[in-house]
Amino acid sequence: MILINFSHPITANQLEQVEALTQRKIESSLVVPCQFSQSQPFAEQIRALVDSIEFSVEDWQTKPILINPPSYNYAALTLLAELHGRMGYFPAILRIRPVAESVPPVYEVAEIINLQAVREQAREQR
Repeated sequence: MILINFSHPITANQLEQVEALTQRKIESSLVVPCQFSQSQPFAEQIRALVDSIEFSVEDWQTKPILINPPSYNYAALTLLAELHGRMGYFPAILRIRPVAESVPPVYEVAEIINLQAVREQAREQR
């Protein structure tokens, strides 16, 4: 599995949590630094970020990919639309949460959210 990180650094402990939750080995972890300009369209900025990942059209559609989305909501939503267009489905994403009462703050992987499964379940509600 390939973890593409558009957010804060992922710790070794968090990587272990991801592997335990998914029952899959992380073969590679790509860090995509994100800094967004409020004066430029987000769709263009996101497209450039995703273009910076040297994947072919086939890679996007066939590789097992897990996403750690940006924490900025507008960027995360725009990223999901861009990825859906390239992948043909919604990717699975990490949800990171703070550990209660940790000093200094410590974060853990709360869950892996399979967005495509969420979409399919929502379609049954129509």
